[in-house]
Amino acid sequence: MIYFDSDYMVGAHPEVLEKLVETNGLHTVGYGRDEYTAEARRIMLDACGIEQGEVYFLEGGTQTNAVVIDRLLDHNDGVIAADTAHINVHEAGAIEATGHKVITLPNHDGKLRAEDISAYIDNFYRDETNHYMVRPAMVYISYPTELGTVYSRDELTAVSTVCRKAGIPLYVDGARLAYGLAADGADLGLKDIAQACDVFYVGGTKCGALFGEAVVTRRPELLPRFVSLIKLRGATLAKGRLLGVQFATLFSGGLYERIGAHAVSLAMKIKEGFKSHGYELYIDSPTNQQFFVLPNDKIEELRKVASFELWGPMGENETPVRFVTDWATTDDDVDALIAAL
Repeated sequence: MIYFDSDYMVGAHPEVLEKLVETNGLHTVGYGRDEYTAEARRIMLDACGIEQGEVYFLEGGTQTNAVVIDRLLDHNDGVIAADTAHINVHEAGAIEATGHKVITLPNHDGKLRAEDISAYIDNFYRDETNHYMVRPAMVYISYPTELGTVYSRDELTAVSTVCRKAGIPLYVDGARLAYGLAADGADLGLKDIAQACDVFYVGGTKCGALFGEAVVTRRPELLPRFVSLIKLRGATLAKGRLLGVQFATLFSGGLYERIGAHAVSLAMKIKEGFKSHGYELYIDSPTNQQFFVLPNDKIEELRKVASFELWGPMGENETPVRFVTDWATTDDDVDALIAAL
């Protein structure tokens, strides 16, 4: 069996695991107050081009989104997101559970459009009863999106401009950031994202770490007493060094970039393989997630040799499916999948 279900099915990248083993027997203080975590903060701020900022390490993506959004919003505020956004569809109501409404706008290939955000905010304040309504007080996007697409420099700049005009923060979910940065045709780098948004997180769980995400901000004043809130929400790792070691390794020697490039390269090979066999793209993704529309009988045949996800309910005759690559995917895996077609 070859596996294309997700990018968190295997453990850590060998270089990360090697560093964890190397430091395993050391005694360090807990809760991220150790030298490895301090080093990881320095390395990441430098990589992001941020001189005065902060980095916080959490365990998982849903925790990260819930804690960041809860801190950025007042209790009766809401967060604007695409209707396909992870916080709206696949986080089991985690945002709503913290008392905040997810305000959904139509997605365009998984992305929000600046003009839609601007129109929603303008209409909200033109409504004389808006004080009885949930205020749109921040914008959430992901890079790449849930559909594997990426914002261009112009698109991200336009969204950022709308947020700054409205005086609300822009937050970027970077669970798969390594693959977005390596996307075919992408014109955004890590420093561009760091400057365009107010808070974002660098995904580790899906990008070579055993677990962990790194929240980065150039505006620490937006996250007052954030360490305390992380603890309150149960997202503080007592053995915080494990997070620091992993991120310091991922951001040394270009490992994070290599992981992204490897996965995207093999994803493009999968795309071309399916297209050459006449199968339809569900969406044209330039990242490590690839989506196709397959006949149901073909899905059953392929599942005998490969595991992958249905992208939504099974259709009557055909169904969208998703194949995902990561650092552990090999050319042999992809060749076997294409041969099975």
